[in-house]
Amino acid sequence: MDGLWPKDEVAVADEKTTLLAFLGHQRDFLIRKAEGLTDDQARTASCPPSDLTMLGLVRHAAEVERGWAQRSLLGLDVEPIYSGEAHPDGDVDGDFHPPGDATLAEALETFRRETNAADLVFRTAALDDVERCDRSFYSVRWILVHLIEEYARHLGHADLIRQAVDGQTGE
Repeated sequence: MDGLWPKDEVAVADEKTTLLAFLGHQRDFLIRKAEGLTDDQARTASCPPSDLTMLGLVRHAAEVERGWAQRSLLGLDVEPIYSGEAHPDGDVDGDFHPPGDATLAEALETFRRETNAADLVFRTAALDDVERCDRSFYSVRWILVHLIEEYARHLGHADLIRQAVDGQTGE
């Protein structure tokens, strides 16, 4: 949706168009929350006792997009981007715990790449299609609603982090 709030554009659209538009808006909002931060600010856990950072949120979102689209829906054996063996310390939550040399620019680039790849999957799948991984349980409809829910929750975190880091507030 290119940063536009989709409510009016999809007020009478079909279900899939509406879900994809709202998901796109959530993704755009995460990008806007992260942009303008320095790497040091993006690494700052500004809401103790939580160790959550903006950099960690962006990296996590990229992992989530890859997981649902490529692993679950396509059934591909893709490696994690930031977690487990992909993390220098083998951290299973490595998306949330970036190493010292991780940058926000790289995380945003990866996030955009993963959301673009996920969009190709989501746009070509039917809402009633079911994931192809071992579970074979969740439908595309459920996954899209879940992603919107997950972004909404994490965007609340992003609002708090951003405000504590530099005083910027959300929409």
